[in-house]
Amino acid sequence: MQLVVARIGRAHGIKGEVTVEVRTDEPELRLSPGAVLQTEPASAGPLTIATGRVHSGRLLLRFEGVVDRTAAENLRNTLLIADVDPDELPEEEDEFYDHQLMDLDVVLADGTEIGRITEISHLPSQDLFIVERPDGTEVMIPFVEEIVTEIDLEGQRAVINPPPGLIDDRAVIASARDAEGDSAEDAS
Repeated sequence: MQLVVARIGRAHGIKGEVTVEVRTDEPELRLSPGAVLQTEPASAGPLTIATGRVHSGRLLLRFEGVVDRTAAENLRNTLLIADVDPDELPEEEDEFYDHQLMDLDVVLADGTEIGRITEISHLPSQDLFIVERPDGTEVMIPFVEEIVTEIDLEGQRAVINPPPGLIDDRAVIASARDAEGDSAEDAS
């Protein structure tokens, strides 16, 4: 299975280094020297990582055969793709690869069907499951422990405990003004 692990950004310096936008939780495994990566567009690769280092919080890579700024700049916006064994699991027990979560059925604890995960959106604060409901509408479920209580890969399902209003219109709106209005009416 092939997974996008990074996108090449601007050239850095004059010796062929590039900045990369990392798209993997395991850059030390996927983007280490010696790694051979496929590319999109395919005509840009494959690329073999010669060196890697962090500079001012950004990962910089240099590829074999890319020796100057012009060659590095020609790689800008190229996607780097790693071959990953589909049965490989992340090192941490409670972590998952996107391909493991795609197409899981999303259900409530009582088994009520909510829908199917069709996309995973990675935001700075948290990840979101984009879930297609049986009626074709979509709902966004934050991938946080309080809401997604279980991921059962064997059973191909994600169990959720959503707060009111997340997947339906049962949200309870509490307003101090309503409480004050009720007591004022009671006093008259």
